[in-house]
Amino acid sequence: QVQLVESGGGLVQAGGSLRLSCAASGRTFSTYGMGWFRQAPGKEREFVAAISRSGGRTHYSDSVNGRFTISRDNAKNTVYLQMSSLKPEDTAVYYCALGRSWAPGSELYEYAYWGQGTQVTVSS
Repeated sequence: QVQLVESGGGLVQAGGSLRLSCAASGRTFSTYGMGWFRQAPGKEREFVAAISRSGGRTHYSDSVNGRFTISRDNAKNTVYLQMSSLKPEDTAVYYCALGRSWAPGSELYEYAYWGQGTQVTVSS
C-alpha cells in the first residue's frame, strides 16, 4: 500500500510562488512516474504535470507550461511542484498521484494512488 501526503499549499497573491511537496510511503516510489492534478470548485479534476520515474521526462498542461516545474527526489520519496507567476485561475485543491507505469500521462486512469490534496488560493 502506498500513502501520499501533500503539503505546501496556502494563500498567495497573484504573481507569487509556492512549492508543493508530496511525500510517499512504501518502497515502490522510484519504480513509477508521478503526477500532479488540481480541482477547482465545481470543476472536474484536471492534469497539471507529470514526471517519469527517473525524473528525465516531464510534461505539463498548456495552462501551466512555462510557469510550473515538477521534480522528484527518489532518495526522499518526494515529488515537488514549483509554481511561479501564479494566477487566480490556479486556485484549486492540488493532488499528487502515483502512476501505474514508469511514465504516466495526463489521464486519471493512469494513476493508482492519490493524496488527500492541499489547497492553493491565489488572490487577485
